[in-house]
Amino acid sequence: MKTAIVTDSNSGITQKEGEELGVRVVPMPVLIEEKDENGEMNIKQYFEDLTLTQEEFYEKLEADANVSTSQPATFDVGEIWRDLLKENDAIIFIPMSSGLSDTCATFIHYAESTPEFCGKVYVVDNQRISVTQRQSVYDAKKLADEGKDAKEIYDWLMETKMQSSIYIMVATMKYLKKGGRVTPAAAAIGSLLKIKPLLQIQGEKLDRFKMPRKLSEAKANMIDAVKKDLDTRFKDLAAEGKMVLSIAHTKNYDEAKIFEREVQEAFPGMEIAFIDPLSLSVSCHIGPGALALTCAIKY
Repeated sequence: MKTAIVTDSNSGITQKEGEELGVRVVPMPVLIEEKDENGEMNIKQYFEDLTLTQEEFYEKLEADANVSTSQPATFDVGEIWRDLLKENDAIIFIPMSSGLSDTCATFIHYAESTPEFCGKVYVVDNQRISVTQRQSVYDAKKLADEGKDAKEIYDWLMETKMQSSIYIMVATMKYLKKGGRVTPAAAAIGSLLKIKPLLQIQGEKLDRFKMPRKLSEAKANMIDAVKKDLDTRFKDLAAEGKMVLSIAHTKNYDEAKIFEREVQEAFPGMEIAFIDPLSLSVSCHIGPGALALTCAIKY
């Protein structure tokens, strides 16, 4: 059985990287309110990595434009699936976590309720985003290249879906406030105290983890949290060498490279798989300057 792998741009895989890897990448829509040629405010739709670069996104975000993300159109995704099924027996589609968007639920229903896709398209809800989602895509591709069928790949991804952690340091509370994730009063106090919220994703939701005040403290907290995960939840997998680390950031590449050296010192011998920008679906809620450390199973 020949199985195609599809993901969305929340994985951090660019269109060019997808072509090189042999994976189709669905570009995520980004909605930005801006003035049109008549000076009137309208919402314009962009597509990540096609009509909107990371640099353009942050330029608009930092200019206080109203920025949000949306689901890909089912018709557009369906056209990708139809095209791939001409030369493949089945498809594995790995979208962003259902805990962060309704996209996954939409396409599970679409695949199961559309006769031409039912039994051929497997939509994976394995609770991943950004670099952990990228890792799932690489794992799925490797399994497919080894000759595993779509059901076997789907089962492995679902069986291992809780075997990852993400810890994210947010540089400012401005965007959490703007998105309604903290109250204006809490944001004001946090800004006054120079708090850098540390968030976590272990499964579905983006939750508060700790409230450090310094970058150095936040980085130490992330390293300690991953060490604890590797010593407890993932102890056996870590002992078998099946866990890998990754770093993600929002417009903070230089600090991410510094953090890479610190992580290497803290976890000697462990692989750092990726250093990627966080997906725009997360970035629009946390803003620039964020830094993240993750661990995830690797096939």
